Amino acid sequence: MAEEGATLEYTPTWVVAVVCTVIVAISLFVERFLHYLGKFLKKKNQKPLFEALQKIKEELMLLGFISLLLTVFQGRIAKICIPKDLANKWMPCEKDEEKNASTTAHFQSFFSFISPHGTGRRLLAEASSSEEYCSADEGKAPLLSTTALHHLHIFIFVLAVAHVTFCALTILFGGAKIRQWKHWEDSVSKEEYDAEEVLKTKYTHVHEHDFIKNRFRGVGKSAFLGWLHSFFKQFYGSVNKSDYTTLRLGFIMNHCRGNPKFDFHKYLMRAFEADFKKVVGISWYLWLFVVLFLLLNVHGWHAYFWIAFIPVILLLAVGTKLEHVISQLAHEVAEKHVAVEGDLVVKPSDDHFWFHRPRLVLLLIHVILFQNSFEIAVFFWIWIQYGFDSCIMGRIVFIIPRLVLGVFVQFLCSYSTLPLYALVTQMGTSFNKAIFDEDVQEGLVGWAKQAKRNMGLKKAANNGSTHVGQKQTFPTAVQLAKVSDDQKQSAMEEGNNAGEITPERNSNGVHK
Repeated sequence: MAEEGATLEYTPTWVVAVVCTVIVAISLFVERFLHYLGKFLKKKNQKPLFEALQKIKEELMLLGFISLLLTVFQGRIAKICIPKDLANKWMPCEKDEEKNASTTAHFQSFFSFISPHGTGRRLLAEASSSEEYCSADEGKAPLLSTTALHHLHIFIFVLAVAHVTFCALTILFGGAKIRQWKHWEDSVSKEEYDAEEVLKTKYTHVHEHDFIKNRFRGVGKSAFLGWLHSFFKQFYGSVNKSDYTTLRLGFIMNHCRGNPKFDFHKYLMRAFEADFKKVVGISWYLWLFVVLFLLLNVHGWHAYFWIAFIPVILLLAVGTKLEHVISQLAHEVAEKHVAVEGDLVVKPSDDHFWFHRPRLVLLLIHVILFQNSFEIAVFFWIWIQYGFDSCIMGRIVFIIPRLVLGVFVQFLCSYSTLPLYALVTQMGTSFNKAIFDEDVQEGLVGWAKQAKRNMGLKKAANNGSTHVGQKQTFPTAVQLAKVSDDQKQSAMEEGNNAGEITPERNSNGVHK
């Protein structure tokens, strides 16, 4: 008992009260902070950000549930025994007494710094007890020790916090970049003119337009040069004023032709904020990625080093594709026209996107941000948990590139890819529901639900009336048949008597 530490039976009550007070106070502070933050966002009519905050609360609840399961079942999991042959396969580090001793010393010193009452010694004692439990059966080893469960517990917490933090930073920096386009919107909206009159009197030389010069000239019909230009374009000036104004006009002329003064920038920000709640969450398929990455972390494979290239490759592919969509819009106009009446107008279409689905880009960005967060979270978790020189950290030649790639992905996604996504994905065949104000969206949703409910009631009423009609068909048909037979018989009688001369009767009924 002394080695495992005192239980609550032999712990001073003031210690229990103080610890509970601190934990409850911190929890209440975080809960109240999130509550008032939500009220502030609702007061500012930031419904998309409020929904993103609700998504974060859901992730915290899931994280708490996972933590509860690990805490409650850690004793039972530690007593699950498996053959030692299986326990020694696919190890992150080679089993070596010296390395184990150094890792244990770092772990114990780290937790003794945080908790001077001996948390590290308690966990190590519990780990040794689980090993003794399984060592009773020769050739057996614990499935997962209590210490390893505690490490896994901390890793899941660090991963969730890192993902939410880096996604929030990416969205904030990307939003700041999009807000810089506001002066382009203002410069266009300040030009007061009658759009129909301008279309009748103005002619635009297509190949002299800035949009065509930047996107078509020097590239032409060469597919290779077009993709190469799109690849490098994402690194410098991914969106300029001519791109913004041309895509803006194309969107308005296809979706809001009757409103040439449509605030396109405001619509972009609403759509961008609405997508934030989808990016900040951790979906089920992302948890599958976590399990797969943990599985592949085998000694000698350097899996985390190779995994670091996945978000980079995906990010470059997404950025290149988005730039290429803009180039395709320019090519369509440049190849068909030499001069156009009015302003240069591009035609949005889903055909320019992968599998004709513009929303697929958001899914890829979600995966990119999560994988990058995973890489950074793993680095800091290993550094804090095991030390920089741990075998699971890997050699320095693999660590530095991972950090550089992580920072590169974070920067490029914030200042180039995410703003590109917000603008280019509006060039699909349909528009986002964010085109309407929040009150209009709620009204449309309510109208759609009411219409659906009315359709259901009407269908039920029709089915009921048809059922009743079927029950009444037989007797009604018999009565109609009898009536028609009587009518036919009377008609025949009248026909037979048509040729007879009937003597005229007077009012008294006497023949004249």
